[in-house]
Amino acid sequence: MKPDSHQPPDNAIGATSSQSTSDTPERVAELIHRVARKDRQAFALLYQATAPKLLGTVLRILRDRGWTDDVIQDSYLKIWQKAEQFQDGKSSPITWLVSIARNSAIDELRKHPAGRTTNSDELDEMPGRQASAQEQLEDQRAANQLNHCIDQLEKDRQDMVRLAYLNGWSREDLASQFEQPVNTVKTWLHRALKQLKRCLES
Repeated sequence: MKPDSHQPPDNAIGATSSQSTSDTPERVAELIHRVARKDRQAFALLYQATAPKLLGTVLRILRDRGWTDDVIQDSYLKIWQKAEQFQDGKSSPITWLVSIARNSAIDELRKHPAGRTTNSDELDEMPGRQASAQEQLEDQRAANQLNHCIDQLEKDRQDMVRLAYLNGWSREDLASQFEQPVNTVKTWLHRALKQLKRCLES
């Protein structure tokens, strides 16, 4: 059976490689262009060259290695599918790859603001957890309301609030991530919190 060109090779994505991201931007860009032509060998080489960098980005956001590994796999699936959208000169190749991984991680954080939920099999093995179903429902409602209010903020503020208050990023980390002075980050967060408070109380 002919491999599905929309899916990456099965053995290309796995545990992250220990290889450093020593490839030049030109080499990474070349690999992305080859991936756009559904070159599976290039996809495996791209993964080996860039996975450690993307892993660090996602792990910094989610703070959970198992969750991070899942998001990394999803990110490379998106890279396989969207490689033809990469444009030389518009952004550096590693910046383009990192943005896909970062957006995937933030999307996951948006879906699960309190962290990824425990699966039903694990719940069955934990005595007394079934009795907390009402609490879990109330927590989910509160999370849904919080997400709704965060969605009312400007896009950058949404990501900043989630990283700061749902994932514990420092003001310095946020300043580096969003390329803004620390005082600007503090001002944005202060204004965002006032807007969230009004929304939650309405």
